[in-house]
Amino acid sequence: MSERLQQLAEAGVSIWLDDLSRERLETGNLADLVKNSSVVGVTTNPSIFAAALANGERYDDQVRQLAAEGADVDKTVFALTTTDVRDACDVLRPTYDATNGVDGRVSIEVTPGVAHDTDATVAQAKELWQAVDRPNAYIKIPGTTEGCPAITATLAEGISVNVTLIFGLGRYQDVMEAFIAGIEQAKANGHDLSTIHSVASFFVSRVDTEIDARLDKAGADAALKGKAGIANARLAYKAFEEFFASERWSVLAAAGGNRQRPLWASTGVKNPDYDDTMYVVDLVVEDTVNTMPQKTLEAVADHGEVKGDQVRPNYADAEQVMASLKAAGIDYDDVIDTLETEGVDKFVKSWQDLLATVQKSLDASA
Repeated sequence: MSERLQQLAEAGVSIWLDDLSRERLETGNLADLVKNSSVVGVTTNPSIFAAALANGERYDDQVRQLAAEGADVDKTVFALTTTDVRDACDVLRPTYDATNGVDGRVSIEVTPGVAHDTDATVAQAKELWQAVDRPNAYIKIPGTTEGCPAITATLAEGISVNVTLIFGLGRYQDVMEAFIAGIEQAKANGHDLSTIHSVASFFVSRVDTEIDARLDKAGADAALKGKAGIANARLAYKAFEEFFASERWSVLAAAGGNRQRPLWASTGVKNPDYDDTMYVVDLVVEDTVNTMPQKTLEAVADHGEVKGDQVRPNYADAEQVMASLKAAGIDYDDVIDTLETEGVDKFVKSWQDLLATVQKSLDASA
């Protein structure tokens, strides 16, 4: 087992792989990562599935069967992706059992067409949950304005939720409010709160990409580049600690409720000038998840320096970074609005690519 990854896990960080394919499942690669690389969860998205389907022949038999049954592209995508997630849940079930449901999780996302439709999001979340039919699945719902009430309603049904596409601190507050309201409703509905879990996926590297570009355009101090993403995430953790210290939450905790853990997403470094492990080692703190692409996982295993809690001792520094960015003319709210809009747009584009890839396979089968 990788010593560095083991140190990361011992520091309280749950290591999830930001990738899934049938090849990983059938070759035993995912099981090997669980055994030897401290991987305790998996996240997926349309881009991941599109790449898996485009680069492998392991889906061909199922596609041919679905084509013979007259399945259209939407039903085919639903069947292919839920099959992979179900099988991955089975690989990770021992981890789920060993951690009382905290880890051993596999996430599957609602389609982008419902990102701004609350009722449709809830309906699809239920459909995905029933189709995967595994207690260690997570349904990913974007933390948009329309997504927040869907998060509440889905949790109220006893369904575990991974909230995705969170970029800003204001939106993160909305997400935590949606979470606690959902757990309160779940309690009122008679659900066992101990079985309901949630993570809030806070995106990191994309914040630096957007702010670095604005700093360059403004001719601002280059020393501020590459600082915003980590500072933003550290302040998110501060907000997490404050939110779950409330009396309102203590009532739910006493009833078996589990805190919604922060998940650091988009942790692959976009700028080659930056340390390729920075979005992992600089965000080490207990009760968090870091979901990494394979390349980042390997980088951390090879040379990541785990130095204990890098978040709580640095709250003041994070606040200073954000103040310096504001002084340099960076409009934080506009950055976050831009990133959320682009995030949904990229989500739509990735889904269209996935549909096109599957349609091509269906046409070939026909």
